[in-house]
Amino acid sequence: MEWWEIALIIVAIIALIVVLITIWFISTLNTLKRMVIKVEESESSIDVALTKRYDVLTKLLDATKGFIKHEEKLITEITKLRLPAHGASIEEKSAFAHDLAEGYAKINVVAENYPTLKSDGVFMKLQDASSEVEENLQAARRFYNSNVSIYNQKIAVWPSSIVANKQNYHRKTFFEAEEAKRADVKIDFGE
Repeated sequence: MEWWEIALIIVAIIALIVVLITIWFISTLNTLKRMVIKVEESESSIDVALTKRYDVLTKLLDATKGFIKHEEKLITEITKLRLPAHGASIEEKSAFAHDLAEGYAKINVVAENYPTLKSDGVFMKLQDASSEVEENLQAARRFYNSNVSIYNQKIAVWPSSIVANKQNYHRKTFFEAEEAKRADVKIDFGE
């Protein structure tokens, strides 16, 4: 074998290695981009669920207003709640979800004190809707956290971590359970 044939084989092997590395790099980069889109999509699902939760809470509040006129503080607190902006961080959305959970708990305690309200058809339908909304929100949170877990694992594990670090991919934050869900609910209607 001539020296130029050996050189040609070496160049071909090097070119093949470069092509394979390039294909792997592009493939890994595309996988990371798809994962980011899945995380954003699942975060959007949380936004939708929080919006629906807010809407149901507002309707529940409207249905109970006539029965709880003396519960002015509760009405004021709940009407102060505002939907977080679409671009809010996951931590801000988590805090908003916590505030809404407290509002639900307070309305349900008030409903316990008013048997007429508890038996009202509209209120009962809204309570059923609120249960459905809570289930949807929990599912959205699980979907989001699952996607975040897969993404975080992908950017942390070698060799895909090489691409993630080179392209500045960073860990995503999990949607944390609210403190109210971790502890007993404490409701105080006093001033």
